[in-house]
Amino acid sequence: MEINRPEVVAEVIQCFLDYEKALTVNDVPALTEAFWSSPEVSRFGIADRQAGAAALAAWRAAQPPLPPGRRLFETVVTTFGADLATVTTLFDYPGSSARPGRQSQTWVRLPSGWRIVHAHVSHES
Repeated sequence: MEINRPEVVAEVIQCFLDYEKALTVNDVPALTEAFWSSPEVSRFGIADRQAGAAALAAWRAAQPPLPPGRRLFETVVTTFGADLATVTTLFDYPGSSARPGRQSQTWVRLPSGWRIVHAHVSHES
């Protein structure tokens, strides 16, 4: 298995950037579409968790927009072959006293395209 094939890394980076753009503008349809539409998809949030596409879509639709100015740093994309990738990043907001957040995503290339099959968001301790 080839790790970090440049063309696969580029595809996943683009998908991740598209997801982040949707997140910062609260584009709920795009955010929902970024996740695997399956009962097996999962997301662990800072104070919440969703199991299954229906629960995740309902949760996302009820969320307010993020605060402005979200900044990412230490983002790492690792691909495994042509169809599996992980993305990890730290994030914060300018002027916030909150600890930086941590975000990890597992992406899989499905017939519908690259989709997040698992995500985890937390704060540094």
